Amino acid sequence: MTDTRTIPPLSGDERTLLVNWLEWHRGTLAVKCAGLTDDQLRLRSAEPSELSLLGLVRHMAHVERVWFRNVLNGEDLPKLWDKDRDNDADFNEVDTASVKEAFATWQEEIEHARAISAAKSLDAVGDRKGRDCTHRYILVHMIEEYARHNGHADLLRERIDGVIGD
Repeated sequence: MTDTRTIPPLSGDERTLLVNWLEWHRGTLAVKCAGLTDDQLRLRSAEPSELSLLGLVRHMAHVERVWFRNVLNGEDLPKLWDKDRDNDADFNEVDTASVKEAFATWQEEIEHARAISAAKSLDAVGDRKGRDCTHRYILVHMIEEYARHNGHADLLRERIDGVIGD
């Protein structure tokens, strides 16, 4: 995969900066997974952790769905990956998970999130467990969520094949 990420601008309005940083981090996870085999994507970090690149992709698909579709858009959708049964199923059940399905689902959830985000003001309010939650908060949270997990992805990728970088 060629790195097609666009470096976020150094200035701009709040929405532009938030959206561009979120896109950067989405792209970073894709770059960290690029060119690896299914088995490499399933490789765990170190015992007892269940962390893998495939698990991170599945987790971020779930996170995109929850924050944009469930919380911000008020859609009543089931959790992905049978997380009602096992809250960590996205991480724990990668040995038999379809890599193709995980990446397709992640991209589908990103597309839904982009459409919802584009249609809402930053002050739009969703419901997070009975509390008001603004679109602005969700964008900041998503940047934080990806940034944290991209740090994990850096270490996983380096362990797999020595590749490092942004």
